[in-house]
Amino acid sequence: MLRVATIEDIKEGKVTDIYFKRTERILREKGIDKEVVVEFTAKSLPNDYSWAIFSGLSDVLSLMEGKSLTIEAIPEGSIFIPDTPVMKIKGRYLDFGKYETTILGLICQASGIATQSARFYKAAKGKPILSFGTRRMHPSICTIIDRNAYIGGCSGISTSFSAEVLGIEATGTIPHALVLLVGDTVEAIKCFDDVIPVNVPRVALIDTFNDEKFEAIRVAEALGDKLYAIRLDTPSSRRGNFKKILEEIRWELDIRGYKDVKIVVSGGLSIDDVSELSGIADMFGVGTSISNAPVIDFAMDIVEIGGEKISKKGKKSGSKDVYIGNNPLDLSVYPSDSDNIEKNLTKLNIEYIRDGRIVHSVPDDFEIRKYVLKQISELEL
Repeated sequence: MLRVATIEDIKEGKVTDIYFKRTERILREKGIDKEVVVEFTAKSLPNDYSWAIFSGLSDVLSLMEGKSLTIEAIPEGSIFIPDTPVMKIKGRYLDFGKYETTILGLICQASGIATQSARFYKAAKGKPILSFGTRRMHPSICTIIDRNAYIGGCSGISTSFSAEVLGIEATGTIPHALVLLVGDTVEAIKCFDDVIPVNVPRVALIDTFNDEKFEAIRVAEALGDKLYAIRLDTPSSRRGNFKKILEEIRWELDIRGYKDVKIVVSGGLSIDDVSELSGIADMFGVGTSISNAPVIDFAMDIVEIGGEKISKKGKKSGSKDVYIGNNPLDLSVYPSDSDNIEKNLTKLNIEYIRDGRIVHSVPDDFEIRKYVLKQISELEL
């Protein structure tokens, strides 16, 4: 039996912490059902990041549509900083309180992956990043990983199911398994060339058996103009000075007339690795570092009950709005009833659901990705 929650389980509120179920029972039996405003904020970001990307909103809206509540949020893909209320829900607590666990799960992981993908995008200095990380996570969440990797800045995803669901073409090369089964690097890429349609780029994996430089030369001479790129997936224990290896390969290909053959690098890459190699590599395949990104530790907190501003200690009472100035990090938070907003600021949060009905739609993933890349172009890593 595959032990995963179904969509029906999630929508019925079964994926929740037990104390919310007990709280719901107590409130119902005692006849307590008050209108509240709750906000979602992160007091800090992983690894002292100065910014992060908000994601997961579209899934929250799908979950909460039809319930008697109102949802406001900053747009999906927006840059935010600590203590920014990225989303707020207004309604009767018993209509949505049991969904706290689920809603946090939807935005915490999605925002973490999108943020990490954006940081890799910045480190690559414009070179494409491919998301290779679904094999490190449970297969039931592959589309969550790939979607947020894509909107955060990855140029491609590797999982065929995600590609089908998201409408993004899957990208991949050849595995070591093919080279091992065929028995030779050149013969393996020839087999690929014989069988796979010509519109799929020919990318040869060159580090299965022999020295990468000589394998690069062999596959280039064997495929000629058909060869799009070579890929190095060399484990760290065998790399030596990886940058020097790449520079040597680039030299050898160039002097033989293969200047158009690109170099793809993968295999346990960190942000520092990508930053260091961005001057020589043409493309990066990143797996675990993106799919296992640290989550954004959002919390859901009551800030109003029955119109009264109230919250637990350590939190600021009252409904709030987010305003943006001249750049993505120029964010300010004001009480929602404030009439003293600086003139150069624009309200960022939008009403998406009103009384259970969606009144503002979320853009498609392609538009969200453009929005993310525009913002991070102005930011430091």
